[in-house]
Amino acid sequence: MTPTLYEWAGGTEAFRRLIDAFYDRVERDDLLSPLFPGGVTEEHRAHVTLWWAEVFGGPADYTTSLGGYERMLAHHRDLGITPDQRRRFAETMSRAADDAGLPDDPEFRAAFVGYVEWGTRLALANSQSGADVVEQAPVPQWGWGVAPPYQPS
Repeated sequence: MTPTLYEWAGGTEAFRRLIDAFYDRVERDDLLSPLFPGGVTEEHRAHVTLWWAEVFGGPADYTTSLGGYERMLAHHRDLGITPDQRRRFAETMSRAADDAGLPDDPEFRAAFVGYVEWGTRLALANSQSGADVVEQAPVPQWGWGVAPPYQPS
């Protein structure tokens, strides 16, 4: 049986290493740190770890305990993320994957970077003032292949 990306990466502990490595870099980054005035809290790091674990095939803890997609959407509304910040976010996340020791095989990294690109572009769009956003959607379930576009029913 093919493991999930979550299992392949090393589970929740691996995603926590990723998120810590990412936010450690963000806090030192002149372009990204303004999105987190005062730094990135432990609570934020823990919540984002749950999101990433769920997206990559782990337990649905972000949905069951924190509210799922709608909660994540609420955190991005009106942030006014710029295209340069989106790009830096993606670059920084890729470097954080190296820092955290995530698998570096091409198949995993292609899926990983695919989600980073998809997610950051969605966050960019949803963060703009007056954005026409999808209000309710499932948390994405990223896999080894290409995810189809979400179409609300």
